[in-house]
Amino acid sequence: MTLSALRERGSLYSDRERLKKHFGKIPEGTYQPNAHYHDQIDVYDLQRIAADNGKRHIILMVFDGCDWQTTQAASIYKNADMLYDSGRGRGLTFQDYRGTITDSAFISTTPKTGGCKFDVNSQIVVNENTDASGGFDPTFAGPMPWHERDRISYPIGQDRSRPHRYADSASSATSLTAGIKTYNGSIGVAHDGTQADAIARQLQREGFRIGIVTSVPVSHATPGAAYANNVTRKDYQDISRDLIGRPSSAHRSNPLPGVDVLIGGGWGEGTGKDAGQGDNFMPGNKYLHESDLDAVRLGPGESDPSHRKYIVAERTPGEPGHSVLTAAVNRAIETGDRLLGFFGGKGGHLPFQTADGKYNPTFDVKGTEKYSDAEITENPTLAEMTTAALRVLSAPAPNTSSNDATELPEFWIMLEAGDVDWANHANNIDNSIGAVLSGEEAFHAVTQWAEQNDAWDDTVVFVTSDHGHYFVIEDPQTIADANTNE
Repeated sequence: MTLSALRERGSLYSDRERLKKHFGKIPEGTYQPNAHYHDQIDVYDLQRIAADNGKRHIILMVFDGCDWQTTQAASIYKNADMLYDSGRGRGLTFQDYRGTITDSAFISTTPKTGGCKFDVNSQIVVNENTDASGGFDPTFAGPMPWHERDRISYPIGQDRSRPHRYADSASSATSLTAGIKTYNGSIGVAHDGTQADAIARQLQREGFRIGIVTSVPVSHATPGAAYANNVTRKDYQDISRDLIGRPSSAHRSNPLPGVDVLIGGGWGEGTGKDAGQGDNFMPGNKYLHESDLDAVRLGPGESDPSHRKYIVAERTPGEPGHSVLTAAVNRAIETGDRLLGFFGGKGGHLPFQTADGKYNPTFDVKGTEKYSDAEITENPTLAEMTTAALRVLSAPAPNTSSNDATELPEFWIMLEAGDVDWANHANNIDNSIGAVLSGEEAFHAVTQWAEQNDAWDDTVVFVTSDHGHYFVIEDPQTIADANTNE
């Protein structure tokens, strides 16, 4: 698959009618007749086009919070050299891989609006914040990501002459997976309170299996927006209920079917109260409550013909995370049941990998995280979780004859390298590079799966980001030298 459909249609930012459709107006400076950059809603459209054109395996990989400069920094470190200063770039596997047809484009990130007032209990949007409109002005931000501008107030939403809001992970993930512009903090909900129908749910109704893998809590903004509906990204327990097919505040009497594979973090994160989660918040794990996990858990030797419950693999003291997950994968393949992997440590995320591949973060603006050997070994890596999910999603149903197993099952999966965002929020370049390289390993796991299963003709992989952090590299040589020094 190429991006020819994108180019033939042209940029959203050069089309007045499309701008009005998605923003309700044309934000000042946003209409650019000669725009060559595109938008996140186009990524949704491309996924829909892929399915309509017969692609059977659709993989959306999101490097959360990873802008062009962050990717460049990881390439500089990995190769101990600055290989490019513009364009698609090279030096990382997802830039260089040519085992199938590849293509690239540049996209802008902007919400419809900065925020809305809402009622989490009733799941109603009360009113839109019209004073904080989204939009993208290349004369302020630069027409391409390597064109840095000195007006640093613009990309952080504080330029009074052009007060466009920057996007958060929730609104941007909703654009990537549902094709709408919405307010910051929304999980699959439009600014008028209408629930969006994510591509994953559309394809699930068409017979696709659905998977979500993330290095951060399973109900965080990006994995949540891939499938769930909620007026706020902070309503973690209800978002996870949507993901696993339980009644939620957004789907009280008619729960969503739930995804087939869910693997990520959030394990061990208990709290007694959380005002952001509404009146139905239950003390305990704030991301995926113990009662919900137990309600969908299959016991030893059990199977679920209705496919509403899960074989659960969770972090287990004294047991290697990879082994725990692999055992659950093997069982799920044998029985045909769903798989839920629940891991994590401090803050609910997987241990932060540093640039050197170790797990020894230095001090940053959020403090310092130190990991015991157990915290590292008891959690699988993002690449291992990716392989696990692909194995389950592509496994023929049990008792399928060899004649019926000539084609792998259809599936859609989101893979999120979520710790890039966490590292950049902390201004920690070591963690940031490590997170990109961890995501690169997960991408490599995808290409290995496609090659081993001779699946490229039926597979399309979209590698993208949801937003950036205005990452600025002042001395590339220092990054290059860091990979040559002890």
